[in-house]
Amino acid sequence: MTIIYEPRGKAREYSPLALNLYLGCTHKCKYCYAPSCMLKKRDTYFHAPEPRKNVLKMLSNEVSKHAPKEQVLMSFIGDVYSENSDGNSTTRSALEILRNANVPVAILTKGGERCLKDIDMFKRFGDKIQIGATLTFDNDADSLEWESGAASPQERLGTLRELHKQGIRTFASFEPVIDPDQSIELIEKGLDCIDVFKIGKLNNYKQIDKAIDWTRFLIKVVEILREAGKQFYIKHDLQKAAASVKLFGNEMIPDMHNVK
Repeated sequence: MTIIYEPRGKAREYSPLALNLYLGCTHKCKYCYAPSCMLKKRDTYFHAPEPRKNVLKMLSNEVSKHAPKEQVLMSFIGDVYSENSDGNSTTRSALEILRNANVPVAILTKGGERCLKDIDMFKRFGDKIQIGATLTFDNDADSLEWESGAASPQERLGTLRELHKQGIRTFASFEPVIDPDQSIELIEKGLDCIDVFKIGKLNNYKQIDKAIDWTRFLIKVVEILREAGKQFYIKHDLQKAAASVKLFGNEMIPDMHNVK
């Protein structure tokens, strides 16, 4: 079994390859699928995790034999910039291994400013890295209710703004969309600092998704992003939920916005 793997299902829309350094997280998102995926109870999954056993050794051995040419995303299980037990040092070491092997990397995090300590490492990748944040709510109250251990919305946007200012490619994941109006507000706030927008929806969560007019939401999203000349990808579930909205090919191809 390889440490770098090809994700399946909905995860595959985000990246052709992935790497999970930690198996746990401190962000405590209500909608998180990872505990059930890992067959763990939520109260045992949401803690400051140790790095996976021998993960750096396995990674080093693997890329020395075959360094992937396709983008590797960190990570789907856990967040490489949550409050991990090692202060995220394994994240930095993994980045160094991947950089030395010339592997393109994407990082998706809700850790906010915690990632900025590795900005020097990001710069060493040049155009072979992109750093993203999941954006869900535009206010602290809702964010604390749904993602109590994650960085605030303002901190996540501020982090993307600083990365963009430093010349690092940025992206944002708008999934899940729990309050469409708040997601639209965040999209507008991020136009100055987000290079690529990835837009999804909320799926099968306490019937909330059934009450949302996804066509209205997608029409507004497309209008804003096209007018701003931004790159964006609409995930399959949202495409299906708002099938009457006409999209161009480059707005529906998952790998269009990967780094190489």
